[in-house]
Amino acid sequence: MIISASRRTDISAFYSEWFMNRLNEGHVLVPNPMNPHQVGRVRLDPEVAECIVFWSKNPEPMLTRLPELNDYKYYFQYTLNAYGHDIEPGLPAIERRIDTFIRLSAAIGPGRVIWRYDPIFVNDTYTIEWHIERFAYLADLLSRSTKQCTISFVDHYPKNSKSMKQAAIQPMTDKQILVLAKAFGAIAGEHGLSVMTCSEAIDLADYGIGHASCIDRNLIEKITGKTFASVKKDKNQRSECGCIASIDIGIYNTCVHGCAYCYANFSEDRTRRNFAAHDPDSLLLVGELSPDAVVKDREMIVQGVTDRQTRLD
Repeated sequence: MIISASRRTDISAFYSEWFMNRLNEGHVLVPNPMNPHQVGRVRLDPEVAECIVFWSKNPEPMLTRLPELNDYKYYFQYTLNAYGHDIEPGLPAIERRIDTFIRLSAAIGPGRVIWRYDPIFVNDTYTIEWHIERFAYLADLLSRSTKQCTISFVDHYPKNSKSMKQAAIQPMTDKQILVLAKAFGAIAGEHGLSVMTCSEAIDLADYGIGHASCIDRNLIEKITGKTFASVKKDKNQRSECGCIASIDIGIYNTCVHGCAYCYANFSEDRTRRNFAAHDPDSLLLVGELSPDAVVKDREMIVQGVTDRQTRLD
């Protein structure tokens, strides 16, 4: 089974000690996002966690702990934008994040570090011209440390509408997207990078830009040496999403980067309280198991055995 760590929070940046403790114990408890009293027990030993996909804006805390992952197959989705602290207030300086990217790639290889330049939006500060200049700057620095850049355009959700309005973040028009796509495609081509879109319906093939799968069947098969042909599209994602199924072990309202466009935090107060309640020794990312919680083992699809759904107790 593929483990997503995590679309819901930045485990690498804030909870790396907890994550390594969970690997050592071989399992983790994950509340259902819709009903936190329903809790799944997810096994994390290498036989079951066949590939781990990390999502992070700052995986620097993981760099010294990579040897602890030697028994696992994994890769990183590394979001590296050039926005200022008005948009991404909790992140280190961009120079430090670039250095982290290069060091991570040197440690695990450029094929296992996917550069994400997303989400893209415009306002009076972050204009189309600004994005083209910044993308070219980053592509020049990162092109020897990655093979692919994934882009997406900002989405408006009820959860992030207030913060996006405060930052004057505007939806992009198709015309603006096409202008950026033409420029990004040309810049990427000059640097030997492929550019793919994440969960976007718009067709940008004329600019050499395809559709990405962030939980990528082809990449996972290459990394693991296994066939994942029977793993279906992730039914919990949008129709435009090309990801295959995975189990996400994160929890919403736990990332303290504070990004203005974030969809995973919808309460600043709850996020602060959750972060304060974190215990790296707990099986849960936040707090302890409540007395009325119902814990059930997750059924997990294991490849390379019989390619069937197997109950792993």
